[in-house]
Amino acid sequence: MTRKGIVVICNLDTRGEDIVFVKGLIAGRGHEPILLDFSMEEPPPFPGDIRTEEVAQRGGLPIEVVREKYRSDRDAATQNQIRGASRIVDDLMKQGRVHGIIGIGGGTATLVSTSVMKRLPFGFPKLMASPMAAHPAYIDQYVGTRDITMHHTVLDIVKMNPLLKAQITNAVGAICGMVEMTQGTNITFDKPCVAVSSFGFGEMAVQTALGMLEQAGFTPIVCHAQGKGDRAMEEMIRDGAFHGVLDICTGGIVEHLFKGNRDPGPERLMAAVKTGIPMVLAPCGLDILSYGGRADMLEKTKDRAQVVQDALRVQVRTTADELRQAADVIAERLNQAKGRWTFLVPLKGWSSLDREGRPIYDPAADAAFVARLKQKLNQPERVKEVDLHLYTSEFARVAVDEFLRLFEGARAPQRAAEVQS
Repeated sequence: MTRKGIVVICNLDTRGEDIVFVKGLIAGRGHEPILLDFSMEEPPPFPGDIRTEEVAQRGGLPIEVVREKYRSDRDAATQNQIRGASRIVDDLMKQGRVHGIIGIGGGTATLVSTSVMKRLPFGFPKLMASPMAAHPAYIDQYVGTRDITMHHTVLDIVKMNPLLKAQITNAVGAICGMVEMTQGTNITFDKPCVAVSSFGFGEMAVQTALGMLEQAGFTPIVCHAQGKGDRAMEEMIRDGAFHGVLDICTGGIVEHLFKGNRDPGPERLMAAVKTGIPMVLAPCGLDILSYGGRADMLEKTKDRAQVVQDALRVQVRTTADELRQAADVIAERLNQAKGRWTFLVPLKGWSSLDREGRPIYDPAADAAFVARLKQKLNQPERVKEVDLHLYTSEFARVAVDEFLRLFEGARAPQRAAEVQS
């Protein structure tokens, strides 16, 4: 087995005993533990492989100033150590010395460690072991849209004991397994990649479309449109990962406008709009709002049709007025699009919940959306209504055929330029 370098981000001034145990486990597995100490409160009982003095200096402040600020301006001290640690890890990456990274500790250690991890490439092994791993108020800040594995220790990382030992051993085993089995960050594709937004209520169309895209010579990448997944899709489009997008599940627009559980943030659609990659859009998810576990919102919308999947997943029908507001946002963004796009509207329903005879079905509200979208768009002819239900293989065929048409149209000028040159 090849020896791998594993950075251990830690604050040795308060977690020294526990980190010694971590170091021994990693070394015992045949790998090189690199202790990166960001201690801010007191001088540590022993130095890290990368000392806190170096971390502080690389962040821009001497360690004495960091310790002073830790008592008077803790955020400034913490941000300094994050900067310094990030720069050092970046250097280690460039030197080829590090193959994985693990953080061990409580709230501050989790913030510092995950902030460093979020700057590392997709596919690079990263794991955070912390009692904060399941904290609902902080997990989005810790992970965001990055591929960070959170190990919930349940117990605080203070004073070794048999229960804590079991959790730390599991966490170290996980990071060692990652570095031993990882494919690395040099992920290559031999076919154009297409992002496909998906969630359960549009799954039949998505699953069928995936096979059709593969047959047409593309690599489809499914992004789960539950808020984090479609936000990650936007980021990856901006980073140039995709050559096009089949955006079937655009419900994040209403989720953001009306504070639903699947809110992807305020930039939905904008990555493809700005980069100019071809996109086919559909309204799956615009017909519902996710208010599960939200007693206030469920009470506010109790007069509407609702579908209860379980205590955490309750879907509430959107109104005509809400859909008009969504249409305004979508039109404003699509009017800025640099590339080719089409918005497909299935006339028989927009999701598996939205069918004739079911409570969610509301063709009048859907029609209000379409009318407003056409009214607001500079090119209303790009809205194409099809006499199908979205949750069908037939709709998938229409969507993929339209994507292929746009993709080939976008490539035609490039091919012509290549012939002329």
